[in-house]
Amino acid sequence: MSFEAYEAVVDESGSEARGRERQALSLGIDRLERLQKGRASFEDQVQSLLYVRRLWTIFIEDLSHPENALPEKLRAEIISIGLWVVKEADRLREEKSNDVVQLIEINRLIRDAL
Repeated sequence: MSFEAYEAVVDESGSEARGRERQALSLGIDRLERLQKGRASFEDQVQSLLYVRRLWTIFIEDLSHPENALPEKLRAEIISIGLWVVKEADRLREEKSNDVVQLIEINRLIRDAL
């Protein structure tokens, strides 16, 4: 395999990974929007918030690996956002907050930047 062919595969796989990340974030946003509109049972609320929490935990773990190709400063900034998302999802699940709007907006911003 030539270097150019390898580079194309790597670029393509990165593009596919971003596509999967966008899909995962979109699903989380859809679930959060149902919460915002009051269309979710208590169990669905808990499952939706746990989904968002697990998703961001995966992102944080991936960003923490030294092999991650993103610049260190960008990784640190996204990790900070992720920690806030996890904390806010926990606050909503524990009924210490009822404002899901910021959580939706942050997830949209990140998804749209991918």
